[in-house]
Amino acid sequence: MSAPDAVLTARDVSIEYEVDPPVKAVRNVSLTLNRGEILGLAGESGCGKTTLAYGMNRLLKAPALMTSGEIVFHDRDGHDIDIVALDGDGLRAFRWDKISMVFQGAMNSLNPVISVKAQIFDIFETHRPGMSKKDKQARAEELLTLVGVDPSRLTSFPHELSGGMRQRMMIAMALALDPQVMIMDEPTTALDVVVQRGIIREIMRLRERLGFAVIFITHDLPMLIEISDRIAVMLQGQIVEEGTAEEIYRTPQHEYTKKLLSSFPSLTGERGDFVRTGSQPSQEEIR
Repeated sequence: MSAPDAVLTARDVSIEYEVDPPVKAVRNVSLTLNRGEILGLAGESGCGKTTLAYGMNRLLKAPALMTSGEIVFHDRDGHDIDIVALDGDGLRAFRWDKISMVFQGAMNSLNPVISVKAQIFDIFETHRPGMSKKDKQARAEELLTLVGVDPSRLTSFPHELSGGMRQRMMIAMALALDPQVMIMDEPTTALDVVVQRGIIREIMRLRERLGFAVIFITHDLPMLIEISDRIAVMLQGQIVEEGTAEEIYRTPQHEYTKKLLSSFPSLTGERGDFVRTGSQPSQEEIR
């Protein structure tokens, strides 16, 4: 049974990269995302954060394989959808409509030779085939306005936009079908600090206005403490600690969480050391 306000539930999810030797990237992870909340997923590079996110949205590609567990989407109409069991048309209909994703590196996610308008229209043509051209245009302009971009930029190509504008375009595309869940994989990576803050404020504003839930993936734990309702800390493919943002900040329980918090510089106090724990489990752990 899921929590009454849950929108997405993962239970005992394990994902393995079938290489020689096999790498268990995600190991028996269970998470619950509640409606309208921001769930932060923190951890160092290589700990399995993005692999887990791709698994929850059925975007894994070989040699990655989900070897066990279940992922269930609890629709607002009361129906439960077994994401693992979806295939073909059912999976295509589910993605973007129920769960959307903002990928790391907007320039690599947008098609460089197609205008922004054509890429947004492509979403409508795939998921809303009966939508008129006039309605597509109106919705596309509305989406750009939502994320703080002048609708005149619809005719632009990705290389004509700044990094911040490209990331806002990706957020607009993720919002196109009014999803209930948005997975954001380090959406502010490679952006300068000022632009990062603008993107974060935009995400918070849109969440408040539209009510979608967010899984926000980053190695930046202090930022997650600022924006998240709850935080899960990931290490070597496992969730080692989970709690409210305040609990993680004030009373972290796991040694790795404490090290993550202490690894970010303070304006006052003595300098500390952060010992990298290592992202991959040992061969003994794999066996």
